Amino acid sequence: MDRRISYAQAISEALVQGMEHDPNVFIFGLGVDDYKGIFGTTREAFLKFGGTRVFDTPASENALTGIAIGAALNKKRPVLVHARNDFMFLALDQMINNAAKWKYTYAGKSTVPIVVRGIIGKGWGQGPTHSQSLQSVLAHFPGLIVAMPANACDVKGIILQSLKSDAPVVILEHRSLYDLQCHVPPERFTVPFGRARIARAGTDVTVAAVSWMAVQALKAADELSKVGISVEVIDPVTVQPLDEQTIVRSVRKTGRLIAADTSWLRCSFASEVAAIAAEKAFDYLKSPVKRIAWPECPCPVSKALEEEFYPTHEDIVRAVYELMDRKDKHVFTEKVTDTFVGPY
Repeated sequence: MDRRISYAQAISEALVQGMEHDPNVFIFGLGVDDYKGIFGTTREAFLKFGGTRVFDTPASENALTGIAIGAALNKKRPVLVHARNDFMFLALDQMINNAAKWKYTYAGKSTVPIVVRGIIGKGWGQGPTHSQSLQSVLAHFPGLIVAMPANACDVKGIILQSLKSDAPVVILEHRSLYDLQCHVPPERFTVPFGRARIARAGTDVTVAAVSWMAVQALKAADELSKVGISVEVIDPVTVQPLDEQTIVRSVRKTGRLIAADTSWLRCSFASEVAAIAAEKAFDYLKSPVKRIAWPECPCPVSKALEEEFYPTHEDIVRAVYELMDRKDKHVFTEKVTDTFVGPY
């Protein structure tokens, strides 16, 4: 049976199933008990479990993260929700100096099993401070697991895996994914950390793409198949830990690599993937690695400028043409689309 639900519905289902399975799980953060329920992801949990396990909070991100850590040390499993992952900048001390290091500080005898959901904003004039994507910052520090699932099935499995993990987990959710549907099993299941998904098999070019860019990579692969180019799309699912083996195997097979990110280029996921290819698959490369990321400026507010700011499947197609040394100009059949309708 092909049971298709949206990314947002899958998050909601995972949280409810996790709370049913473990009475120590609770959800808190700004707006989690609102009638919209963080794009519909916490509404069902609030209606089912009430305000003692799903509750609103003041805007004090560092303090809230400290509360989550304290609760986790007392056998609870908190899920802290940030409506924008940018707000996590205010909580980096707690996340990096406490949560990430606790297990190492106490020789594994004490752990901090917190789950932090951070939403990546895009569209509707989010501007410079509500549209950033923090994976490069967070994945830099040992002790944090950083997940960026790109489809509904993976986000459900990652949340349920996070709720049984003893490590602190950050799940970065791109809001352009919320309306996208795919097959999701109704039962509880987990998706392991550090195992990439081969979203599409191919032989000519490898595209390693994270989160929303994995969706764009699949669209690019569809476009390129019409002109005889076979693209393998690798979705890492988690950027820390990162499944290097799957990426390297693919690059050794295709001989070409594009790394596509949802943030800036410097010290990025795309740069890390390029470095891995240089270290472990250099002799197999038929052409230099290409990286696709944001331009080196903050995201503009203007709709017209914002559309120019974000890379799409068209950028991936052009990069593939360059790697394949194709001189002809591609005629696009798929338009640039974003199903998220907003607002906020």
